[in-house]
Amino acid sequence: MLLDNLLTSVIYLIACLGLFALGHVVFRLCRTGYNFHHELVEEDNAALALVMSGYYLGLIFSIGGVIVGPSAGLVEDLADLLVYGLLGIALLNISAWINDRFILSKFQIRKEILVDQNSGTGVVEFAVFVASGLNIFGAVYGMGGSIFTTLVFWAVGQGVLVGIGHYYNLITHYDIHEHIEKDNVAVGVGFAGALIAIGNLLRAASAEDFVSWSNNLLTFFWMVLIGLILLPLARVATDRVLLPGRSLADELVNQEKPNMGAAYLEAVSYIGSSFLIIWCL
Repeated sequence: MLLDNLLTSVIYLIACLGLFALGHVVFRLCRTGYNFHHELVEEDNAALALVMSGYYLGLIFSIGGVIVGPSAGLVEDLADLLVYGLLGIALLNISAWINDRFILSKFQIRKEILVDQNSGTGVVEFAVFVASGLNIFGAVYGMGGSIFTTLVFWAVGQGVLVGIGHYYNLITHYDIHEHIEKDNVAVGVGFAGALIAIGNLLRAASAEDFVSWSNNLLTFFWMVLIGLILLPLARVATDRVLLPGRSLADELVNQEKPNMGAAYLEAVSYIGSSFLIIWCL
């Protein structure tokens, strides 16, 4: 019995690694003109390394949504893994295109990553892939759904992610695009934390067995509402509790050297709060 379970686990792992390898190929095909070896080894391009790391982590989440949960039998599980795994790879790369057009829309991502080696842009791209992967995890997870429900919850979640990107820009009282383009990595780190936190909430909002549209969408939008409340509260908490007597905006944008420590605290406050909310609900 133990040997059978071990062999089954190895088969699942091999299938997942095959999908991961395919996702790697798709990532490179979608970025023609990128000399990955030269940028990573010769240029030591940390910005591109951040983008790739975020993609691979997002890809793991996308595949993981199919694997996690009760088994329906080896053959059926592998069939689901093939269908939804391929769908997850496609949706992750489509998400990247959407997010680049509508979240970081005021400058050229490729130029910032390859020419300027802007790690502020790189860390936001990292978060975009992770948040998108978490969104896909929730969309494909659970029993009772179909490809159609997966596409609907992915699309709605993707729209929320884009909306939150603009909402975050409003609550910060400074233009995140302007400061990230100026290579302000601290602003990028704070923004990245907000995106990952929302992605985590989107994962929890849709990662349930499908019961009915009314039931599942109600749960989904309730979690989104929590996210809209979470962002400004987490930012206030960082200001008042973690950085007493200091302004977070001043630490990030109004001094000669942006405070990376403050940015890390901001990002962690967002992500940590998202886990606490999920566990409490």
